[in-house]
Amino acid sequence: MPAGACPLYRDATQAVPGEGPRRARVMLVGEQPGDKEDVAGRPFVGPAGKLLDRALADAGIPRDATFVTNAVKHFKFAPRGKRRLHKKPNAYEIERCRWWNEQERAIVQPEVIVALGATAARSLLGRVVTITKLRAETLQLADGTRLVVTIHPSALLRTQDEADRRAAHAAFVRDLKAVARLAFKHAA
Repeated sequence: MPAGACPLYRDATQAVPGEGPRRARVMLVGEQPGDKEDVAGRPFVGPAGKLLDRALADAGIPRDATFVTNAVKHFKFAPRGKRRLHKKPNAYEIERCRWWNEQERAIVQPEVIVALGATAARSLLGRVVTITKLRAETLQLADGTRLVVTIHPSALLRTQDEADRRAAHAAFVRDLKAVARLAFKHAA
C-alpha cells in the first residue's frame, strides 16, 4: 500500500479487493465492504449483495459477467456490543483508495462503470455529487469510459414501506437495464 494510505486497515479483518472477469463489460463500484464482506474477503456477499444479485438478474446482467468492487477497500465501522455497525467513509479515506480503483479499472477496462451510491460516485468523479441529479444520465469519464450513477442496493434495505421498496427496486432495475443496453449493445 502506498505511503499515506488510509488507516482503516487497522480495524478491518482484511482488505476486500474487487472480483470478476478481467475484461468484464460492466464494473459495479459500491461504497465499502460491509461486515459480511469484511469477514468473507469478497465484495457484495451480504444483504445488499443479495439485493444487487436480484436486481442484476432482473435486468438481464449475469453477476458473474460483472466486476464488483468498492470505492473503499476496508470496512469502516463502530462497535456496538458484539455487532459492527457501518460508518460512512470520509473524503480522506475515499481519496486514499482511489489508486486501487484506478488499478482495477486499468486491468478490467470496462465498457460501463456503475457508481452504486454517492460515495462511489464521489470516488469516480472526484467531487461530491447528488444521486438524484445524476441518476439516469450517462456520463463520460476523462478516459472515455461511460459512467452511470444510481442508488446503492443498501438503500433498498432501509426502505420500510413494501410498496416503496418495490418501486425503488423497479427503478434500480431500470437503471441496470440501461447499463445492459450500453455495455452489451455491440456484443455478439
